[in-house]
Amino acid sequence: MRIVHVESGRHMFGGASQVCRLMQGLGAQGVANVLVCPPGDVPAAASGAAETIVLPMGGDFDFGFARRLRVLFGRVRPDIVHVHSRRGADLFAGLACVAERLPAVLTRRVDNPEPAFWARFKYRPYRAIIAISRAVEAELTVNVGLARSRVRRIPSAVDTREFRPDPCARGRLLAELTLPGNAFVVGVCAQLIERKGHDVLLACVPELVRRHPELRVLCFGRGPLERRLRRAIASRGLDAQVHVAGFRRDMPALVPGLDVLVHPARREGLGVALLEAMSCAVPVVASAVGGIVDVVETGVEGLLVTPDNVAELGAALERIIGDARLRKRMGAAGRLRAKRDFSIGLMTERYLDVYREILAGGHAAV
Repeated sequence: MRIVHVESGRHMFGGASQVCRLMQGLGAQGVANVLVCPPGDVPAAASGAAETIVLPMGGDFDFGFARRLRVLFGRVRPDIVHVHSRRGADLFAGLACVAERLPAVLTRRVDNPEPAFWARFKYRPYRAIIAISRAVEAELTVNVGLARSRVRRIPSAVDTREFRPDPCARGRLLAELTLPGNAFVVGVCAQLIERKGHDVLLACVPELVRRHPELRVLCFGRGPLERRLRRAIASRGLDAQVHVAGFRRDMPALVPGLDVLVHPARREGLGVALLEAMSCAVPVVASAVGGIVDVVETGVEGLLVTPDNVAELGAALERIIGDARLRKRMGAAGRLRAKRDFSIGLMTERYLDVYREILAGGHAAV
């Protein structure tokens, strides 16, 4: 089986990393993976691809993208084309597949709404549309109106061997980020964009610091709001307590050293950072939105709070900070859940079932 994967992301954020995880799993099953992506961080990390093709991708108005893909499909001759992202890839790759008479699959990773008439047109070429969570599934079936027979739910996955508990991680984290030995370390691993809710966390930090001077917050990631975030930190006088740590490739070595991972997102398709923390036995505090509720059961692997509720978020963190036994119990439950429900092997088998059904003639487009 030869699969062409189309990923328009330029950096190894959640969605692009999932494509690489899937290709690794498929490669182990004898599938030949061809990754098509723009220049950036993704090609260097595509270890599961038998071939990586860097192709210009100009977004929603790059009308030449469909033509470039048709030329590529004619050379590669895949059995299935799997499109993993938006930004024009979902539309133009679908049109190219129709022109080349190739079966296509689309994975949708976000739960934000879009006009139903446009979405139904855009998704028409795809034999199956994969939703990574119940929230995304509801957007596709209820709000867009796609037939349930065309929509499958396959959650994202985490490499539980790469992200695992590590007793040495604590010292490594403190040294790398120059933190005091008694620090209580809260991590945020997310793009620096509005919907990730960094401002909500910042709003509750001053009171937490007053009660717990040892508190330190590390904001991992990059994005267009970095300057605004730095200004907000400075304006609140939190330069000593909150650090913008940037995008790092050594997160598997650092995440196990956190005391808690916080994810105060306003919208979230699923939340790969939560899976990575859970796999490292780190408890989580997150907003009860989107696919997060598929990942975390409040009181078990972590605590869920109402989005944009500063008081609830502060209270949840206060509870976590003050109860070491609770942190340990939630961390152990998260590790167990990640291994049981979100493994790369399980995700791979579910995608293989979809591919095989399509090649056997199922999931006809409507």
